[in-house]
Amino acid sequence: MHIEQVRDFCIAKKGVTEHFPFDDVTLVFKVMGKMFALTGLSSWEKGEQKINLKCDPDWVEELRDEYEGINPGWHMHKKHWNTVTINSSDISDDFARELISHSYDLVVKGLTKKVKKELEEL
Repeated sequence: MHIEQVRDFCIAKKGVTEHFPFDDVTLVFKVMGKMFALTGLSSWEKGEQKINLKCDPDWVEELRDEYEGINPGWHMHKKHWNTVTINSSDISDDFARELISHSYDLVVKGLTKKVKKELEEL
């Protein structure tokens, strides 16, 4: 999976926008203004295909124990975020998409009723 595929997958989800709020190399994907994925473009250029994704706290440790390509979220709250190395030996493209979708769904679940309704109407 390359960065354009990650971007296309994220941006195709309902209510998603992309931003560079921190600097000009950290791409952030938000759903209804709430962050669900971020990645450093300079890392991808160096061959380090990593993305930070939100994760259910009940699943976060299990994933880290089971997959070499999943580690505590770099510069993020370790209880809720993982850094996923795309294209690592144990992270398939389909699994990466599943993890991105899980992150998106978690954020949508936490939206207020009003914002969820706005998302449904898009």
